[in-house]
Amino acid sequence: MADIHIFWEDMQAGQVRALGSISPTREEIIAFASQFDPQPFHLDDEAAKASVFGALCASGWHTCAMAMRLMVTEFLCQTSSMGSPGLEHIKWLKPVFPNDQLRLQTTVLETKPMGKRPDIGMTRNAWEMFNQHGDKVLHMEGWGMFKRRTPADVSG
Repeated sequence: MADIHIFWEDMQAGQVRALGSISPTREEIIAFASQFDPQPFHLDDEAAKASVFGALCASGWHTCAMAMRLMVTEFLCQTSSMGSPGLEHIKWLKPVFPNDQLRLQTTVLETKPMGKRPDIGMTRNAWEMFNQHGDKVLHMEGWGMFKRRTPADVSG
């Protein structure tokens, strides 16, 4: 695990980070769907061809999982992350097909100290994933909790 060198104080509203890329194979799409989202258009070429997607495509949950992998590998492992209370506004905007080249970026929307924990700060981020054509395939927002380099004085 990498050394922690990014704390809550290092994150400011408006910051954008590129978080690498990932490309799901047909086999990975089917394996994920078989276990977690076994709808026919994620499992079978003929069923997918007859669907609104026109071809086998990844589950939206698989797309979220790939985004999470990039977030952890390319960012959170370098931070003082303490987890997240959740995500909101999840939108699957375009289907993800086998061998699409997906890239992730995150933008800090706002930061605030955590009220009851002076050692923790929170950031609200937008996660956006794009395919090789520049089409946005995923948008979601959520809060992250991070240790503060210097906890706030609450002794009032």
